[in-house]
This record gives sequence, C-alpha cells and structure tokens, in this order.
Amino acid sequence: MAWNTNLRRRLPLFCLLFEVAMVVLFALYVRFNPDSDPDWKYEKRKANITSDIENEFYYSYPSFQDVHVMVFLGFGFLMTFLHRYGYSAVGFNFLLAAMGIQWALLMQGWFQHTRDNYILLGIKNLIDADLSVASVCVAFGAVLGKVSPLQMLLMTFFQVTLFSTNQYILLHQLEAKDAGGSMTIHMFGAYFGLVVTWILYRPNLDQCKERQRPVYHSNLFAMIGTLFLWIYWPSFNSAMSFRGDAQHRAAINTCCSLAASVLTSVAVSSMVHKKGKLDMVHIQNATLAGGVGVGTAAEMMLFPYGALVLGFICGGASTLGFVYLTPFLESRLQLQDTCGIHNLHGLPGLIGGITGAVAAAVVTPDIYGSQGLEHSSDFHQYQDEWTTREQGRYQAYGLLLTLGMALVGGLIMGFILKLPIWGQAADENCFDDSVYWEMHEESTDSSSPEEGSPQPTAPTAIPGPSATLAP
Repeated sequence: MAWNTNLRRRLPLFCLLFEVAMVVLFALYVRFNPDSDPDWKYEKRKANITSDIENEFYYSYPSFQDVHVMVFLGFGFLMTFLHRYGYSAVGFNFLLAAMGIQWALLMQGWFQHTRDNYILLGIKNLIDADLSVASVCVAFGAVLGKVSPLQMLLMTFFQVTLFSTNQYILLHQLEAKDAGGSMTIHMFGAYFGLVVTWILYRPNLDQCKERQRPVYHSNLFAMIGTLFLWIYWPSFNSAMSFRGDAQHRAAINTCCSLAASVLTSVAVSSMVHKKGKLDMVHIQNATLAGGVGVGTAAEMMLFPYGALVLGFICGGASTLGFVYLTPFLESRLQLQDTCGIHNLHGLPGLIGGITGAVAAAVVTPDIYGSQGLEHSSDFHQYQDEWTTREQGRYQAYGLLLTLGMALVGGLIMGFILKLPIWGQAADENCFDDSVYWEMHEESTDSSSPEEGSPQPTAPTAIPGPSATLAP
C-alpha cells in the first residue's frame, strides 16, 4: 500500500483552523478570575486581605512551573531513547502539549470553573490543564514512532475531551480522591494509549527493528528526562491538594515512594540479568513508578513507611513488567507498546488506585482526628450517610469508571486513526525523523543508505598519549 506522508496542506490547515477556533471561543467564554483581574484590590477589601502575597499566584505558581517542566521537558526527553526519532519525540510532545493546554482550559473550565456563563481563568486552571496534557503524553508513549503529527493532534483533542469528562465525574460527582492522578492521569492515559496502539497494530515493524534500538547518546538524553520527572514529581502529586497539611503530606509521601522505587528497580534489574548488569530502560522508567503509584493516596495518611512500601512494590512490578510482561503482550496480544507505558503508568496506576481505595476505607478518626478526617475527605454531597467504607467504595467505583472510559475511548480513537488519510508512515519507515522533519545533516546510518551515495569512511585516528602507533 502506498502511503502519502506529505502533510503540507493537512497539518497547516488543522493547526490554523484549531487556533482560530480557540481565539473565538476564548473571546466568547474566557475571562480572568478575581485573583488575576484588575479588580483584585476590591476583592482584597471584601475578603479582608491586607497583602498581595495572599494572591493565588504566590501559592500556586511554583507548582505550576514544576508541572510545566515535567510536561514539556520531562516527558519529551524521556521519549528520546529512539536514536533516529529524537526530533519527533521532543517536537511532537511540544506540539500536542501546546494544543492540549488550550483545549483543556476550555473543557475543564466548562465543567468546573464557570460563573455567569464565563470561564474564570487563574493559575489553578493552568495546572489542571497541564495535568490533563500529562495524560496525553502518557498515551503518546504507546504510539511513539508509528503515528503522524496529524494523528497525534486528533488523539490529543479527543483524549483531553474524554479526560475532562472522566475527571469531572470522578472528582466532582463520585467525589473520589485522586490528588496525584494515579487513576485519572496515569491509568487513564496508559490504557487509552494501549488500546489505540492495539487497534493500529503494524505487522511489519520488524523491517525497522534496528531503529527501535537505543544507542548510548539517545539513552543519555532519555535519562535527562527521567531526572527532570523524578525531581519534580512531588510537585506534580501535590499541586492540586488542599493547601497546608495535605499538600505537605503529598510531597513527603511522593518523595519517599520515588526513593524506594529507585532502589527496588536497580535491585530487580540486576537480579534478572545473567551477569548482574543494569538495563538503562529499567532505570529510565521503573525508577519513576513510585511517583505514579502513590498518586491517589499521596495526600492521605499513608505514613512515610507506607509510601516506602508502595514505592518498593511499584518499582519491582514495573521492572518485572519490562522484562516479562512487555514481550508477552507483544507476542500474544499484538500490543506494540513503544515506551512500555503499561509498566510505568498502567500497572503502577492500577496499584495506586487500589491503594487509595484501601487507604480510604480503613482509615479511622484516631489517625486524622475527627475534624481532620472530615476536612481531608471533603465528601459534601453524601455527608449525612458518609463513612470511610463509603469513601473506599467510591474510590473503587472511580477506578472502574476510569478504566472503562479509557478502554472504550481508546477503541473509538483507534478506529478513527486507522483511516488511511492522516499521513501516517509505512511500517518500514516508522521511527524515523526524516519522514516528517527536514534533516540538515546526512544520516550515516548504514541500514538505509541512498542508492549511489558514497559510503562514509572511518575517520583517521590521531594518536594521543595513550595511543600506540602501528609499525
């Protein structure tokens, strides 16, 4: 089958029409919230606030910066391990995040932040939009190298819509707790992306097997992404928590869980190798699994030792998933998961959702205190008949709802993207930047030289202090 990857008309048309639509919709529906409006001085008087330091900006902007770095730098560089797909990993992640944030501000605004038919925009909205885009970045990892930028933009639009709907039902109707997004971000993004890549199965990917292998410098770039994510993950899990003790607790629990997952990942990676060596894929990914797994329960009274246990479990499960589960899913279920998102986001997200349900169900007033328990649960709608078991039950409902919406949404999106009109590359051309990017340097990859082109010769070695000259 002939594939037309020329996007000269389709990609600019989609981007420009989308941006025009955003300008119109923002003009009609979006206004500043009181903290960012010129009337802030009158709001201060009404609320008896004496200093500008009480403005939302000073509380929330540091968290927004950290989450922003994770979305644009962390996720982008984590996917640069494919040695001939670095432009696309970082560039397409940049593109989909910039588009997704705009659409998420509208979708989540319509669901959660409207007053007098206007969406009131503040820093919290920007954090929420970044978190929704993080879910898209997770799904992107499953289809990395196998889809066109146009397909990614369509997937972003659909996924942000579905994410916002699921988040609103889960957090505002069921009133489940999911501060760090183990369910709404990681599990939803992972299983949505896995179903999409399953529908888009490519039978001839073996033809470009060489391009799917990382090299030394690409693994090093990916490790930079890992470190950015690891360092800023406590902000990611605590950004939307209640100010004060809950936010403080979420950051501590996340840091402890992440630290434990590093040690476990290194241990398991060494154990499963015949010579006890470490696999860079495990270190890049499984070391982050603790941050994913602790997300739902991050602001709960998990206690530091509980966070360490959870990081221990998630780090080990993620590493074993890369070793045994990924090959099984690809060979038996034809699931081509480029980045192994099932092991980093899907499985730890599922563990985190179950942990949140159990932690909510078994908690007692002795742990929180009666007022602390009521404040931390914030279960207003059903307050009269509310119990901790009820909270745990709704946490479980939220997990099942999220899983169901991800699977159904992924099926729908997969069949839409399967249509041969989106400029996708043929199987033998996957994982190659040159399909969609202007390459300013000639590739020296011997696997695909151009016919008639001279082959590069090895550079002449210049003897140094440690070199020995041949006689």
